Amino acid sequence: MKKRELAVLLSKLKTFSKPKVNLEQYQTDSEIAADALWTAYMCGDIEGKTIVDLGCGTGTFGLGALLLGAKKVYMIELDEETLALANQNKETLEKETGQKLNAELLKQDIRNFKKRSDVVIQNPPFGVQKSHTDKLFLLKAMETAPKIYSFHKIESNEFIKRFAKEHGFCSELIKEYDLPIKKVYFFHAKRMYKVKVGMWHIWKPKP
Repeated sequence: MKKRELAVLLSKLKTFSKPKVNLEQYQTDSEIAADALWTAYMCGDIEGKTIVDLGCGTGTFGLGALLLGAKKVYMIELDEETLALANQNKETLEKETGQKLNAELLKQDIRNFKKRSDVVIQNPPFGVQKSHTDKLFLLKAMETAPKIYSFHKIESNEFIKRFAKEHGFCSELIKEYDLPIKKVYFFHAKRMYKVKVGMWHIWKPKP
């Protein structure tokens, strides 16, 4: 599958109908998601790998990873309605592609997830509504896998570098994006916002 084909498939997924502000629910742009997943794929971190998508939302990253040949993806989401959407999106992609996607969808707090994996791919809350939520996701990712691809606001670079080092990991900002965010919450004044975000590669160095 080519990156463009992946982006087209991801653009067909259902998005949040009633996003919840306390969970910082925003839909990831399909072009950005496809580019991020393709980057991880070209690094050898998707095909044949067991992957965890923490806070999977409607399933964009986890399902996209499966389309690129991931062995299995655990998709963890606290919100029941959102997880149902992710399952519908899984069924949509299976019909579109004729593939059986090996996704295990789990409704639970990420802190209760205990399995290990090869890679974590996540677009966690940025900690705007609840302080330090991003730290919670990074810690769980580090407990779960030796390789992590994680989205954060671009100004988080120094924090992530320091946080990773404190926990025995290395980090590198490998992609920068202008993430489009539509007006979905009461405090949004404009129809569309562009938020500068980055994707970090975080990894545990070999002894």
